[in-house]
Amino acid sequence: MSTADRRRRDLLSNLRRRMASAFGFDSTPASAIGVTFGACCSNVVVLEQLVRFDPTCTSLVTFSQFAFIAAEKFFSETRFLTKRRAVPLKRYLMMVLVFFASSFLNNYALSFDIPMPLHMIFKSASLLSNMLLGIIILKRSYSLRKYSAVGLITFGILLCTAASGGGSTWSADSANDVSRFTFTQILGIGILVVALLLSSMMGILQEQVTADYGKHPGEMMFYIHALALPGFLLFSFQIKRSFELLMSTEGPWYTAGMPTGLTSLIVNVVTQYVCISSVFKLSTECTSLTVTLVVTLRKFVSLVISIFYFGNEFTSQHWIGTALIFLGTFLFLDFPNDVGVSGEKSQKKES
Repeated sequence: MSTADRRRRDLLSNLRRRMASAFGFDSTPASAIGVTFGACCSNVVVLEQLVRFDPTCTSLVTFSQFAFIAAEKFFSETRFLTKRRAVPLKRYLMMVLVFFASSFLNNYALSFDIPMPLHMIFKSASLLSNMLLGIIILKRSYSLRKYSAVGLITFGILLCTAASGGGSTWSADSANDVSRFTFTQILGIGILVVALLLSSMMGILQEQVTADYGKHPGEMMFYIHALALPGFLLFSFQIKRSFELLMSTEGPWYTAGMPTGLTSLIVNVVTQYVCISSVFKLSTECTSLTVTLVVTLRKFVSLVISIFYFGNEFTSQHWIGTALIFLGTFLFLDFPNDVGVSGEKSQKKES
């Protein structure tokens, strides 16, 4: 290795350490848990603020998140594309298509009058779609307890969905009348279902690539984000329009006149990156049980914040459905193995 290459490597290593120290990634597991809660919960709050200002801004949000992560990994992981790939490029192509579609549709569903709490509840149903695709594609079998857990999750989702018709503001009047769903909401729910299945498909593809070539999360993050960027050209008009709307907002004095919409977009992108990175850091420090518990509790805290901070009403039916979803999640876990195996590491990823 030449002197110039060593200097560039040392420079990038120092930059990564400084960024990790700034966000608490190199600290204790307790710090990683704190960063996970802070970054992921604030990300959800800012996203809901953006959607309330411009319901069609989700294309811009998704593009910004992809561009930021691709740029950061370009410097820190690929070393300006001088680092040799561990995984052939062709193995990333299908992953790029699935990941782009799942990420885009997941955010795009918010443009169809889908309340943020329902959006978060659907994202908590990943175990259901994972099991379904595991049975169909991987020909896996599961224990009766896991089938029971997924049954609870499914019933909880149906309860929450049935209670959510009639608009983004949930009320007792609309909780018991499924017919009050608008056509727009039905489309949004359909999009959420497709996004959920694609997200689980992404997990299967990641599992297969990891089995063939080993674990290279940084490289994988760069290529699946960078190679997906041209796909946003299809939505360039909408992205440009949303950016102009955000730029037209007035900014408070403490942002030095920066438009409020632009400030919120930047905060959303940064907190999304910190959220993903902190969960991955946590997965290298704790057991899979701990990671699952932290992620599940984080989703519950985000749900509570959305309900009370933004005034989204929750009926008793919503609370029962939510309780069933979280109960099913905990029932699905293999507690003896997760607790008893010392040093077990998880490779779970949050979005």
